[in-house]
Amino acid sequence: MRLEETMSELKELLQKIQNGDNQAFVQLIERYKRLVYNIVFRMVQNESDREDLCQDIFIKVYQNLGAFGFQAKFSTWIARIAVNTTINHLKKKKVPLFDDFSKNDTTIEDAVKDFKTPDIHAEELETSLKVEAEIQRLPVKWRTILTLFHIEEMSYTEIGEILNLPEGTVKSYLFRARKRLKEKLMNKYPQEELWPTNA
Repeated sequence: MRLEETMSELKELLQKIQNGDNQAFVQLIERYKRLVYNIVFRMVQNESDREDLCQDIFIKVYQNLGAFGFQAKFSTWIARIAVNTTINHLKKKKVPLFDDFSKNDTTIEDAVKDFKTPDIHAEELETSLKVEAEIQRLPVKWRTILTLFHIEEMSYTEIGEILNLPEGTVKSYLFRARKRLKEKLMNKYPQEELWPTNA
């Protein structure tokens, strides 16, 4: 779900934080922790690193509140800090951010939207876990874009601002991430109905 940001409420909350109101900062964390956690948990494999990074990100948010000029959505601003902090962490760990599996961008249906949802809950959960496992094997920035677009429901423009990428590049990476995800699932589970037969 997208974060609904009321400008007057946001300004009031940020002013309280800058005036030393710790409870206001707790409110801000509660409001945006899901966004930060989704980004970090999708980009980083190591569980202990995830928790540390989430804390580091909110510390940076606190330290840089004065630099937020209301030119962008606050959620976009926080997401940019989360992504940049995490990318810097991964660079130190020498984790590759991109791995261009394929340059063949032929037209393909949206793999994520095309997955069939089984009627039985156990099967639905099993399918979800299989898809998530394959998403985790995608390059870092691909799965980050998938998260921002499909889970956080951000636009191409917002994702471009967060990742400092042209809108066309965001679309290309999203397309290739979906394509690779579908290929992996079809190769690994050829007998299972994770996708429609006409895709």
